[in-house]
Amino acid sequence: MHNIQVLDQITIDKIAAGEVIERPASVVKELVENAIDAGAKAVTVEIKEGGISYIRIADNGCGIEREDVQNAFLRHSTSKIRTADDLYHISSLGFRGEALSSIAAVSQVEMITKTKNTLLGTRYVIAGGKEEVLEDTGASNGTTFLIRQLFYNVPARRKFLKTAVTEASHVGDLMLRLALSHPEISFQFINNGQSKLHTSGNGNLKDVIYHVYGREITANLLPLEFEKNGVRLNGYIGAPLISRGNRNFENYFINGRYVKSNIIYRAIEDAYKDFSMQHKFPFTVFHLTIDGEHIDVNVHPTKMELRFNNQQEVYNTIYEAVDHTLHKKELIPEVTLDVKVPKAETPVKPVTPTRPQTPARPVTPTRPAEPEKPKIPPKEERDLDYFMEQMKKRVKSYHQQNSSAEVKSKTEIFRPERSTDRIREAVSQYKSAARAAKPETTPTAPSATVHERKPMAPPETKAVTPENPEQMELFKDKFLDKEKKADYKLIGQVFDTYWLVQFEESLYIIDQHAAHERVLYERTLRELKTREFTSQMISPPIILNLTMQEASLLKENMERFTRIGFEFEEFGQDSYAVRSVPANLFSIAKKDLLIEMIDHLSDELNRNQATDLIDEKIASMSCKAAVKGNMKLSTAEVDTLIGELLLLDNPYHCPHGRPTIISMTKRELEKKFKRIV
Repeated sequence: MHNIQVLDQITIDKIAAGEVIERPASVVKELVENAIDAGAKAVTVEIKEGGISYIRIADNGCGIEREDVQNAFLRHSTSKIRTADDLYHISSLGFRGEALSSIAAVSQVEMITKTKNTLLGTRYVIAGGKEEVLEDTGASNGTTFLIRQLFYNVPARRKFLKTAVTEASHVGDLMLRLALSHPEISFQFINNGQSKLHTSGNGNLKDVIYHVYGREITANLLPLEFEKNGVRLNGYIGAPLISRGNRNFENYFINGRYVKSNIIYRAIEDAYKDFSMQHKFPFTVFHLTIDGEHIDVNVHPTKMELRFNNQQEVYNTIYEAVDHTLHKKELIPEVTLDVKVPKAETPVKPVTPTRPQTPARPVTPTRPAEPEKPKIPPKEERDLDYFMEQMKKRVKSYHQQNSSAEVKSKTEIFRPERSTDRIREAVSQYKSAARAAKPETTPTAPSATVHERKPMAPPETKAVTPENPEQMELFKDKFLDKEKKADYKLIGQVFDTYWLVQFEESLYIIDQHAAHERVLYERTLRELKTREFTSQMISPPIILNLTMQEASLLKENMERFTRIGFEFEEFGQDSYAVRSVPANLFSIAKKDLLIEMIDHLSDELNRNQATDLIDEKIASMSCKAAVKGNMKLSTAEVDTLIGELLLLDNPYHCPHGRPTIISMTKRELEKKFKRIV
C-alpha cells in the first residue's frame, strides 16, 4: 500500500468537477442558475455538437465586478451565503461556490462581464484551472460565458459522453424545465444555429406550457391553487385524459428550484390513483413555496435532491391539493368521431396529340362573366330584418328556378306573413351555422417533438384545425347531479355492456362494469370506516409464512386488521394462520393478496397511513365482485346503479382509472350526418 499524501490542486479540482459536472447539461444548469440568481430577465443558451465543443450562455443580470472575477473561479467562493447558519435560509439556486471552479478545471472558459456602474467590462480566460487572460473589454451589462472543449483534459470522462444528439436532448430538457420554473424570465435555446425555444418572459405560466407542450395539453389543464400547513401550491395539473407512460411530464418546482422528490411523486400519483390507468402518470406543472427551514437542499452537489423535515405534512398537503382540484370538475370525456379527409385526386397528365400537318388556329375560350358578389354589411348591421330579407331573396330565387305548383306549395311556409315563428327559427339556425363555420383564431400548436419545437410568432390567420378529444369543462348543468336525475332519458343497452342515456344536448354512454366497480369500491370503504361489516370464517385457514420484518409489521398493525374482520392466530415462529376475513373478501381472499397488503406497510410513509391503506386495499379487492360486461341488467337495476353513482366522491373512473362514462354532444352527431357544416 502506498504512503498517504496530499493531492495537488489540479487533481483536487478535477475530482471535484466530476461530482458537479457530469455532462454539458450540468454546465448549462449551473451557469443558468447563476444568471437567475444575478437577477437576469433574459438568458440565451447556445450549443454546438451537443455542447461538447461549444456552449455560450449570455444573460443581462447584474454582472461581476472586476476585482471579484478571479475570486469567482476559486473553490468555495460565493456571494450567496456567509456562514453555516445561512444554509437553513437559502433562497438562491446556487450557493456552494463550486460551479465555476469545476467548469474551469475541465474545459476552456472565456467570460465577459460588466456591471451597470462601470464603463468597460472584463474579459477573463481560464483553461484547465490555469489563468490565461485578464483584460478590459467593451461589453453590455450582464455576463457571457463561452465554454469550449468540455473534458478536453480528462479523456476518460469525455469518452463516456453520449452522442451529440443525445447530449443536446439533455440540454433541451433542462431548458424546458428552467423556462417552466421561471416564466418571468425570457429563455432562448439555440442548437447548431437553430432556435429551438424562445419564451416571452411575461410571467404567464400557461403561455409557457402552451409554447412547450402544445395545444392539446394546454386545453386540458386544471388550475391548481392551494395553501395549507405552510405549503403553498400554484400552477396547473392535467386532466386524466392526458396521462403519459412515464414521469417525464410530472414537473414541480420548490422555491423556484427544479428537483426530484419521491415524497412529491408519491403524493401526486396517489391523488390520481382513482383517475388514471395503471402504469400511467399524470401531467403537472406547479410551484411549491415552503419555508427554507423545512427543507435541506444541501444533500447532493448537483442540488437535484432535497429532504423535508415535515415530509408527512408535505405529502398530505400536496395530496389534498391535487385531489381537491380533480374533484372540482365533472371529468366525463367528450368523444368525437374522426373525419376521414378524402385524398385529392391526382390529375391525369394529358397525352400530347400528334402535331397536325396544317396548324390549326388556336381558339381562346371565352371566360364567363363572374356574377357580382352581393355586398355583405358589417356584422353589427346584420339584424333580424337583414336575415329575413336574405331569406325572401332565396325563396324568390327558388320559385324562379322551380315553377311547378308542387314546389310553390312547399315553399309557402317560408313566407313571413304566413309563419313568422318558423322564419325566426330558420334565422337562428342560420346564425348558429355561421358561428360554427367561423375560423378559429387560436395560435397553432407547436410541433409534437419537444426538442424540435421552434419559437412561434402569432400568425395573422389560421385555418380551422381538427377537433381533438377534450376533457369536458364544468357544465352549466352537470350530468351527475341528483337534482337532474329526473331529466335523464334511459335509451337502452348495447353490446350487453354499455347503457345509453340522453341528457339535455348530449348522449352519455355508461360502462356497467366500470360503474359497478366504482360503486362497490366506495361502498366498501364507507362500510369499513363506519364499521358496518361482517366477518366470515374460512376453512382450511390460510397459512402465512412471514419474514421477521413482515411479522413485525403484522404485529404492529394487528388491531387495524382485526377491526375490519380479520382473525389471525400464531402458527409457529413468524407464521400466522388466517381463520376469518371480511365477508366481502370471502371468495377472493388469497395468500398473495394478504402478503401484498402487509408489504404495503413496509414503506415509512405508508406506515403513517396504515388504516387507510388497508381499507383501500380491501375495497380494491372487493371490486372483483362487480357485474361484468356481456351481463344483461334490467332497466330498474341500471336506474339504481346510476342513482348510486350520483352519491360517489369520484363517479368518473373505476378504481383502476378507466372511465365509467363518456359523452357525445348532439352537435357532434349532427356534424357527422351533415345536418350542420
